Amino acid sequence: MIYENIDGVPKFECKEYDVKKNKYCVCIPIFNEGERIKKELERAQKVNISKYADIIICDFGSTDNSTEDSLLKKLDVNSLLIKKDAGQQSAQLRIGLWWALQRGYDGIITIDGNNKDSIEDIPKFIEKLEEGYDFVQGSRFIKGGKSINTPLFRLLSIKLIHAPIISITAGKRFTDTTNAFRAYSKKYLTDTRLQPFRDIFMTYELLAYLSVRASQIGLKVCEIPVTREYPLSR
Repeated sequence: MIYENIDGVPKFECKEYDVKKNKYCVCIPIFNEGERIKKELERAQKVNISKYADIIICDFGSTDNSTEDSLLKKLDVNSLLIKKDAGQQSAQLRIGLWWALQRGYDGIITIDGNNKDSIEDIPKFIEKLEEGYDFVQGSRFIKGGKSINTPLFRLLSIKLIHAPIISITAGKRFTDTTNAFRAYSKKYLTDTRLQPFRDIFMTYELLAYLSVRASQIGLKVCEIPVTREYPLSR
């Protein structure tokens, strides 16, 4: 099915492989992730993530056969959303968030599709959403988290530039602000003071905006420990 002419949401195609089965979903934005997304989904399948949250792939328009229908179905993917419009990560997120809200999920977890994050930790995000948190940020830098092979330049950029700026803007200390492994409540995403479905969010702006706005408007936020591992070859 093609969705278009929706204010603030790029045109996209939706392939539903299964009905809504859980209160929560996990949205995974990808573009030509190849074996990385396959391995990530295999890890998710091994710990039965689809029993906790419906898995939604938000595709930029991959051409590497990583989104072949039979493969995704085999790996417990619930639905595939394919962007057919302009924009990068923020556009993908707007598609995934809008569609998830229309489908009636109580909360949405996001995670990169490059197999660097501990997808096994998704139940921990759901626990926090169940406790009433509206924004849950995964962090490799707090107690219990693990930062493995993080490139030095990236590490310094996060700790010395990005995290301090986001924390000051949010009025709340965050330690791993570039990390897309996080969760949002329906309450947060539908708050009229947020308005995430706007065409100004095209590249990476939406991720930063969602990081700061929850605490600014007085919603309940926290960090939880996660693992992010970069391959030694990169």
